[in-house]
Amino acid sequence: MKIPFTKAHGAQNDFLLTWRKDVPERPDHDHHEADHAAIARAICHRYTGVGADGWMLVDPPFDSEANGAIQLYNSDGSVAEISGNGTRCAAAFLNYHNLAKGTVRIRTGAGIKTLRLLAHHGHEYEFEMNMGEPEVTAKSFSLPLSGGARDVTLLWVGNPQCAVPVEDFEFDWRAMGAEIERHAHFPNRTNVSFVKVVDAHTIDVRFWERGAGETMSSGTGSTGAAAMVIARGLVQSPVHVLTPAGTLEIRFETDAYLIGPAELTVQGDFFFEKLG
Repeated sequence: MKIPFTKAHGAQNDFLLTWRKDVPERPDHDHHEADHAAIARAICHRYTGVGADGWMLVDPPFDSEANGAIQLYNSDGSVAEISGNGTRCAAAFLNYHNLAKGTVRIRTGAGIKTLRLLAHHGHEYEFEMNMGEPEVTAKSFSLPLSGGARDVTLLWVGNPQCAVPVEDFEFDWRAMGAEIERHAHFPNRTNVSFVKVVDAHTIDVRFWERGAGETMSSGTGSTGAAAMVIARGLVQSPVHVLTPAGTLEIRFETDAYLIGPAELTVQGDFFFEKLG
């Protein structure tokens, strides 16, 4: 089985994009969702596959409401509602294929998202994406963990977020992120961000993403982290989000607007023969 892909990254949060029509479907097999999960795990593997945080199936527009549609699989094969960085990558992909120009509307698992193209040089793009209105479901929640309870904020930004205020990153936040992701309080698991306030408009964040583990940045994670510190009165809009991959910019009106890059880097074919 040959699966064409385009690799892209949004601030080093990397994704593989494939037209859904280019994924072979076996006529004698009804479990296409299971097939797609297996392909996602294989193609995203860092050593035996192409390597990425997620794999997206892309559909061209089928009505006038959107320029295209995406279905996102995490690197562990689970389905995600949305990725902010991934949606920017999809917007770059649709732009590259001449299906979108200045404004891009993409149908995601969290509804239609609108992105505005700010800059374009070769295969590098910059978009401002309307992330929607963050919903703070618990501003201060005591989450029991193996090392003791932690004060966290729970949010919904199109996907579930748990934002953890920290003084520094001099502890095993990856282990804590893995524990929180699969905590019994989150039956569908959650994304986790660890958030350090730098000044009145700046935060420093580390990310542990549901189904992918540590990532260099996260659009939805950055949005949730920024919404958390604003809800707690620690930071004001606009918010500069420092990530290991660089800075993302978020401003808040009623909705949150995130500015960040997307770059197309590789095209190729992945060979996969392991479906039963």
